[in-house]
Amino acid sequence: MSKKTAIIYSFHTQKSKKVSEKIIDAFGKTKVEAINAEEVNKEVLEKYDNFILSAPTWFDGELPNYWDEFVPDLEEMDLKDKKFAIFGLGDQKGYPENFCDAIGILAEIIEDCGGKVIGHTPVEDYTFESSKAQRGNEFVGLPIDQENQARMTSNRIKKWVEQLNKEFR
Repeated sequence: MSKKTAIIYSFHTQKSKKVSEKIIDAFGKTKVEAINAEEVNKEVLEKYDNFILSAPTWFDGELPNYWDEFVPDLEEMDLKDKKFAIFGLGDQKGYPENFCDAIGILAEIIEDCGGKVIGHTPVEDYTFESSKAQRGNEFVGLPIDQENQARMTSNRIKKWVEQLNKEFR
């Protein structure tokens, strides 16, 4: 039986939606199912084994409000046997003190519920002061900076999806 993978992002965003679509294309449209983050619920999480979550950092290092609304339900779930890869958009020049914090915030919640966070990426090639997504020399997901490094996005996604294809097994 093959494991089912969902990509969860807000269908009402511009940049996160475009990045999500690039990730879907890199996987192959039939391999992942898109789910609107504003409509995610426990039943959705119970249907899938693997998840790719979009966690853009809002304001000064916060989760988007649609994740805030779902976190209480998430915290009551047992996520063992489920794998999560998290990507997020951030601006390392405009917000260097909390670059892609939402990735780290969401990763911590998932790990506290027993989920396994995969898809770590190196911090090299990024310039920022601090990030809740950083652990040692890695991020606990894939940071995307469309403001300052848009030219690197496609290659970062390609490499990350290749990595996820191995780690989701």
